[in-house]
Amino acid sequence: MPEGNSQAKIGVLAIQGDYERHAAALEESDAQPSLVKTPEALEALDGIILPGGESTTMLKFLERGGFFESLLAFARKKPVFGTCAGAILLAKEVRNPSQPSLGILDIAVERNAYGAQRDSAILTLDTTLPGGPLETVFIRAPRIVAILKETGLKEASLKGTREGPRPVVEILAERDGFPVFIRQGITMAATFHPELTSDRRVHRLFVELVNSSRKMA
Repeated sequence: MPEGNSQAKIGVLAIQGDYERHAAALEESDAQPSLVKTPEALEALDGIILPGGESTTMLKFLERGGFFESLLAFARKKPVFGTCAGAILLAKEVRNPSQPSLGILDIAVERNAYGAQRDSAILTLDTTLPGGPLETVFIRAPRIVAILKETGLKEASLKGTREGPRPVVEILAERDGFPVFIRQGITMAATFHPELTSDRRVHRLFVELVNSSRKMA
């Protein structure tokens, strides 16, 4: 359990993506950010953000020095938040094309489903978070196409949640009937880039999740 009112120490995987903006967003959300470039750095963290970038490039980096295995072990016991490519890394199933992943979230993700760089968009979407609609920035975004169940697939457009021994997949925001922001237990994912707006509700939610996890430790 954390001592006193010490801030949560939350890492940001510093391989690709705008990890500096994630770090700034964490600071603004009352957490202590730490840029992570080695598996050894995971040991001191209370949680970690996996930012955007190119998921196959990130995988190649993580294959060095047991980083992938260390990150998987971390994700099984501490909070993780994946954005864009980070969400792909967390998914149990990756499509278009398939690739290895950490498999922490019970979702199927289709890479680059919203088009190329020129198809990027800034949208205001309804969310279950308090405070009204959420500004979201999509850049070569993946699409969460299904919530995975033990007995098969439940299409994400049906707005269902996964039932079973594992926590349900909560859908916190959608685009065109498909989830873009989800939470399952102590793991979160967004297919957009919350670090690129001034709205800190998404990062604050993750910090709250980390703090709750610390209290349970």
